[in-house]
Amino acid sequence: MLLDDVTIKISAGNGGKGKVSFNKNLMELGPTGGTGGNGGSVYFEGVSDLNALNKFRFNKDVKAENGQDGKAQFNDGHTAPDLVLKIPVGTIIHDLDNGTDREIVKIGERMLIAKGGKGGKGNFHFRSARNTTPKQSQGGLPGEHTTVRLELKLIADVGFVGLPNVGKSSLLNELTRASAKVANYPFTTLEPNLGTHFELILADIPGLIEGASLGKGLGIKFLRHVERTNTLFHFISAESENPAKDYKTIRNELGAYNKELLNHKEYLFLTKSDMVSAEMIKEKMKILTKLNPNVVAITIYDDESIKEVTKILNILEKEKHANEE
Repeated sequence: MLLDDVTIKISAGNGGKGKVSFNKNLMELGPTGGTGGNGGSVYFEGVSDLNALNKFRFNKDVKAENGQDGKAQFNDGHTAPDLVLKIPVGTIIHDLDNGTDREIVKIGERMLIAKGGKGGKGNFHFRSARNTTPKQSQGGLPGEHTTVRLELKLIADVGFVGLPNVGKSSLLNELTRASAKVANYPFTTLEPNLGTHFELILADIPGLIEGASLGKGLGIKFLRHVERTNTLFHFISAESENPAKDYKTIRNELGAYNKELLNHKEYLFLTKSDMVSAEMIKEKMKILTKLNPNVVAITIYDDESIKEVTKILNILEKEKHANEE
């Protein structure tokens, strides 16, 4: 199951202690204490794996290694390796200690979260003309520590929204190589599914119901993922007895969660058109056209209707390239 919101404690490693020691070689004198190694720092790095946060489900206390203490005979302690935590692209990092928010937006992007402590100096570094046998050294500095909340918000070009069981997952599977679960009952989709159509990322959001913005059904858990999509594909089943009500229900929930969602470009699809008569399709299309002129009747069993969806995706892809330029 997708974990998209988790709070964890992060601690960088402490610096190692400096060493107090003196030369043991015959006829040689002086301090030889080495410096402690630096503690390991903690970084976040963006990856494409949506399930990357799952490793924190039961491990909410993450710590990098401490630096090694300094040794005799001028041997410094080893610096601890940095700890790199892989998190999905689109994750917002809420630092609960200082109130700042940062975000990983690119695959491979690396962000420092907690810096490792600096190792303490050994007594060799305290020698002087007046103090040829220093017996002081430094302790290592503590590593930084913080508590962060990781909130994943999908970054997709197109978000599929609608009531449960309206054919979103079926179309995603048809257009991409996704293998989203499909069945003839509500809430088949329990977590977002992603697919790619050439250079577009398509996100199938679990079905919303009335009251989703208030936490009913699966709604509030996944509405955050709609925020980051540029375009909405709104699905209404041709089997619906009241398509206008279904349309308004979803729009109301989107607006209640975030009014900006109502400004996203939206295409409306009357799905499962093979399940009702041509006369009924015509009647429902007339009703929906008054609500959104960008409405198309489709079924995954008709190549021509799939081509209509593909044409829209091709237009969106061209617009994406134009915006990037």
